[in-house]
Amino acid sequence: MIINRLAVIGVGLIGGSFALALRSAGVVGRVIGIDTDVDNLARALSLGIVDEIAVDALQGVSKADAVFISVPVCAIASVVKNISVALPEGCVVTDGGSVKADVVSQCHDLMPPGCSFVGGHPIAGTENSGATAAFSGLFRGKRCVLTPQRGTDKSALETVMKLWTAAGAEVCCMEPGHHDRIFAEISHLPHAVAYALVHAVGTADVEGENVLSYTAGGFRDFTRIASSDPVMWRDIALMNRNSLLASIDGFSASLAELRRRIENDDEEGLTEFFTTAKRFRDGIL
Repeated sequence: MIINRLAVIGVGLIGGSFALALRSAGVVGRVIGIDTDVDNLARALSLGIVDEIAVDALQGVSKADAVFISVPVCAIASVVKNISVALPEGCVVTDGGSVKADVVSQCHDLMPPGCSFVGGHPIAGTENSGATAAFSGLFRGKRCVLTPQRGTDKSALETVMKLWTAAGAEVCCMEPGHHDRIFAEISHLPHAVAYALVHAVGTADVEGENVLSYTAGGFRDFTRIASSDPVMWRDIALMNRNSLLASIDGFSASLAELRRRIENDDEEGLTEFFTTAKRFRDGIL
């Protein structure tokens, strides 16, 4: 047993899967689910994801040893501010947001004496959402990045590391700003590109045809992540604005170079462009 009582705020894919993974590993005693969606909370309780539910966040965290926050990134700091008055001494608060610099800085300053905040980002997920999408193996073999800053309590960091390890994740630590620059490239940009591609094709006027009706495996595989929660990705795009804009500029330059080679009938250049990209892609498999 690592902690006796865990409060999960936002019992969806990530929060629900975290609770299930820890319950399956036998490292948490009791899980309290907190969510503004009452129907989702009821499903989480019926599915055995949580042991009890609380619509009132202050009541839900009042006896918790640890709190896991899984809400859109722009809302994390406001949630922490709201619950801070009810956190018991020694409580460890962590999150699963994919933007870290602003979140960690804001939440660290909101912690009452005796409590600690540890930023976290599990590199796992699907395009589905809600309690019904949760499953205990979501994090198994996946990486989880923790983003402590100067002043982060070492004992709290160790507790969060143990929880993610018990959930099956491979844990590493990274400076919050460095995290945001990396994930703008490998996560936030791909989602932005997928949304932009589907938007472009969906609004394309090709002689009155519904172009999307002709899509097959390649298009659907490539754009799967465009079925993700739009509100969540809106918040990520806004909170990691500068890094994402730099990533979009880099992608635009690469796309412009590809366009130039096509326009110039540059067979050798196209082969080199595609071969280089294929080599990078094959290297991550």
